[in-house]
Amino acid sequence: MARLTTQGARRSRESSARRSKRSGGAGSSGRSQWSTPRTHGQPRMNLAGSITLALIVMSVLTAVLLAVMLAFAWNAQFQSYSRENMERLAATTAQSIAERYQEEGKWTPEVLVQAVSASAASPDIVVQVLDAQEHVIYDDSWASTSTGDSSSEGSSSVTPRSGPATPLPEESDSVVSAPIVVDTNEQVGSLRLFSVNSDMPITAADAMFRTNSYNAIIMATALAALLATFIGWLLSHRLTRPILRISSTARAIRSGDLTARTGLRGDDEVGQLGEMFDAMANSIEKDINLEHRLTNDVAHELRTPLMAIQANVEAMQDGVLPCDSEQLAVVGEEVRRLSRLVDAMLQLSRMENGTTPFKPRRTEMVGLVSGITRAHEQLFVDSGLKLRLDVDVPRGECYADVDRDLMRQAIINVLSNALRYTPEGGWVVVKISQSRSRVFIAVSDTGIGIAEEDLPRVFSRFWRSDASRERVSGGLGVGMSLTKEIIERHRGHINVESTLGQGTTFTIDVPREQRESRERRESRERASRQQRSTESTE
Repeated sequence: MARLTTQGARRSRESSARRSKRSGGAGSSGRSQWSTPRTHGQPRMNLAGSITLALIVMSVLTAVLLAVMLAFAWNAQFQSYSRENMERLAATTAQSIAERYQEEGKWTPEVLVQAVSASAASPDIVVQVLDAQEHVIYDDSWASTSTGDSSSEGSSSVTPRSGPATPLPEESDSVVSAPIVVDTNEQVGSLRLFSVNSDMPITAADAMFRTNSYNAIIMATALAALLATFIGWLLSHRLTRPILRISSTARAIRSGDLTARTGLRGDDEVGQLGEMFDAMANSIEKDINLEHRLTNDVAHELRTPLMAIQANVEAMQDGVLPCDSEQLAVVGEEVRRLSRLVDAMLQLSRMENGTTPFKPRRTEMVGLVSGITRAHEQLFVDSGLKLRLDVDVPRGECYADVDRDLMRQAIINVLSNALRYTPEGGWVVVKISQSRSRVFIAVSDTGIGIAEEDLPRVFSRFWRSDASRERVSGGLGVGMSLTKEIIERHRGHINVESTLGQGTTFTIDVPREQRESRERRESRERASRQQRSTESTE
């Protein structure tokens, strides 16, 4: 009974764990999500409109700021100019009043009438005449004129104190004054000018000039804003046109048109962006095409042994073929071929990911290459081919830091490729040479060759030229890809030269010293020297 209870509890926990897993791990802290790219609707404002609006706002603000600063600076100058004009007018009028006062000897209407000329300068200006006791004896707001007999024909008489004097403005700077001084240097009064409708007394001509100046500033601001709008519209469309072309090209590529290109060229940033985008599109198109071809090649390579295995097994099950050692050997051979393909793919993947151990050691390259050629010489003879080794360096003088197993595999892959695609009676020559810092291993054959347009794809996985596919070679199609990865792991490179129908030469180029090996060797030598020094001291 206890055993049944324990089993039931265990089943309950397993069921709970499965439900938790199906629910996406609600108790876990991480959460993943993925969705297809969403389709963007019509934006509220496109990029061209945004740039145009930004330029308009910036230009209007600049024009307004300039207008305000100009208005303040100009207004200060205008006030100074207007005050000088009013002071000049006040002084001239005061001089006229003083001359008339000198003739009359006292304040008379004929003397006060001289102030009428100052009142005519502007209807907003108030003119007041004060006597020596600073009593207002004339204010043009209550002055009246009448025609009558007078000593001066056509002159007007002024009636003093016809009403209350106009009150002065609160700011004293708004008032312009001038003393009335006779020839005896006696001040008999003063003339006072001020405005009742503005902060400063100005003449009618100055007021009109100020109004026209402000109107000109406003018109210039409006014209600058309109011009900035037009220039901003042109500039925004010029900037956004290539961006829109790139966007439409990207949209076409996303929709499946891999041939779409922007066609943009130029030395500026936008032109360089267009060129880089087109280069990226070319790379994407090439990668996708290679991916499709890779998928087809992998399916083809895996299907061939699987179909052979399936056909033989079904034939033996149906009694069409006997289930004897011969048929089992055929199945076993296909299984081994499939296993070799999977192992090669796994090894290539590990090499590309950098997980394969790399153990370079100082190796005598002539001995390594000659040992490989001797081991494969009989295989070439059985295939009707001649294998020869040419050495351009003395034996024992060609060293390089290599991983012996990986380098042996790379050389064997190149030799196997030459064996597979060289017709009977042909030659395969292995040549080893060196420079001051590098070692070269060249494998030349008199085989079927590779077309010029196919040379860039020689080291692609599962790739074989059309000419090689016509031969029953039995190759896996990953040997040269693996060789390329091995040589690059040694910080070297592999080169291929070929003429269709005449032969191919693969040249392996590796450095004589690997940095890691040199550092380890120097460390080992230092340790050895220290040990010898210690022993000699003892």
